[in-house]
Amino acid sequence: MTQSDKARAFATLHKPGTPVVLFNVWDAGGAVALEKVGAPAIATGSHGVAESLGYGDGEKTPLDDVLYLVRRVTALVAVPVTVDFEGAYAPDPAGVAANVTRLIDAGAIGLNFEDQVIGTKTLHPVEAQAARIAAIRAAGDAREVPIFINARTDLFLKAPADQHAALVPEALARAAAYAAAGASGLFVPGLTDPVLMGAIVRGTALPVNAMASPAQQPPAVLAAAGVARISHGPFPWNAAMAAFVEGWRAATAHQA
Repeated sequence: MTQSDKARAFATLHKPGTPVVLFNVWDAGGAVALEKVGAPAIATGSHGVAESLGYGDGEKTPLDDVLYLVRRVTALVAVPVTVDFEGAYAPDPAGVAANVTRLIDAGAIGLNFEDQVIGTKTLHPVEAQAARIAAIRAAGDAREVPIFINARTDLFLKAPADQHAALVPEALARAAAYAAAGASGLFVPGLTDPVLMGAIVRGTALPVNAMASPAQQPPAVLAAAGVARISHGPFPWNAAMAAFVEGWRAATAHQA
């Protein structure tokens, strides 16, 4: 299967009401393990990748290290690989396109792309973010890879839950602009209200991605709302590290 075939196959996994589940990995070993048990695609998580290398989240991991990991994963698994690419390590469309071209050349067929200004509490203006998305689409076209652009809006992450209803119109306006610029999907991390999730799903033609979390609704509820993708973000890493530390405690309990 060619890289372009993988990109098209990945897009078909996004079925509203029957969401594809992506359990985010942070290393090549995790990617291989998930493929062996039947995962139809692999997704990295920026938090886990950063922490596993001793960095903090928020583009603190050197881009070369991220791309090395992507090359290792895509060399070892046959399924499509999508990457949490944060803000693509550049503020301007030209820089975004250059870095996404490197990501495609590393074997990725998709990416999460945030609209927050990395390291701040603000979002890129809609027009600026749409231009950045258009640059990604052009980079994919230049490589003849229909890359899946999972356009992430951080509106709901940056506001308390009691303000989320008021943010739905802005989220849908961003979704429309991002879709027109070439986005393939809409990611709304932080949104957990099933009624509001349903409003987002109905208000955009893009397949909607919810993030699983301790506060999130069960998968069946998200499916009923029409979600097409459920990703797990930093939580697999958090759970793995909690189990690792607990294992150490159990192994050394006799020394207490």
